Amino acid sequence: MASASAQAQDAVPEGAALRVASVDWALLETLLGMGITPVAAAELVLFREVAVEPPVPASVIDIGLRGAPSFEALRLARPSLIFSSNYYTQIEPKLRLIAPVETISVYRTGDPPFQRAEMAAERIGVLTGREAAARALIDGVNAELGDGRRRLARQAGRPVMVLNLGDARHFRVFGRDSLFGEVLARLGFANAWGERTSYAASAPIGLESLARFPDAFLVVLRPLPPDAARVLSTSALWNALPNIRDGRIAVLDSVDPFGGLPTAARFARLLTAALLDESGTARKGGGLG
Repeated sequence: MASASAQAQDAVPEGAALRVASVDWALLETLLGMGITPVAAAELVLFREVAVEPPVPASVIDIGLRGAPSFEALRLARPSLIFSSNYYTQIEPKLRLIAPVETISVYRTGDPPFQRAEMAAERIGVLTGREAAARALIDGVNAELGDGRRRLARQAGRPVMVLNLGDARHFRVFGRDSLFGEVLARLGFANAWGERTSYAASAPIGLESLARFPDAFLVVLRPLPPDAARVLSTSALWNALPNIRDGRIAVLDSVDPFGGLPTAARFARLLTAALLDESGTARKGGGLG
């Protein structure tokens, strides 16, 4: 989980000011979920739109693109430790010229992301001296999932499919190895998409493939492509799908597909609310709004 180059001596000394930065979103939300406000992070405007929560304090400096941050802005933020992941190994040599770098990867092919998200929180807790905050985050998220499972007990085993619409004819679906897939399992559902995925999701898939899953409850994640709602509302193929015809669909607010523990909690919360109030979330005659 942790990089060999960032050892315990890179942790923030006890009593020292906590000045950490993150170029990775999953680690950013983990920091925020632990009550740690970083001095700098990447792509905050987009993060606020896609991940939505936890909220990012205005004091956090936006250093630009995750894969090509402003090293000058990062240097001016004076971090004592920078968090990165396997997505950004190509820029780590430059990051190390500014401060020690800790590489913590929640997403790796073949590894369950939920467990790695917990490990990420634990590692951050060790390095920042906030082990109690890490444990509180882990326990809180697991408690929230457990509560959702109890509230949804009558729907246990129900097949659910989580997808993003690419356009009016294609979609991306999230498999069992995705964070969403793991949350579905922890809530007591079956992931309707049992086929292999590439790095947690598969795309693009033709809309006609949904016909193979007539019993699935469809969960569509925002944002929606600009023309998707308009085109699909009058699409004969879309409206002929049993899921759509019977109103077994919910459109959820945006959730980061590659987030950490706070994302798992947000997805579970939104999905639980949708499934407990299908009359308010499932729309017949197109299903999108």
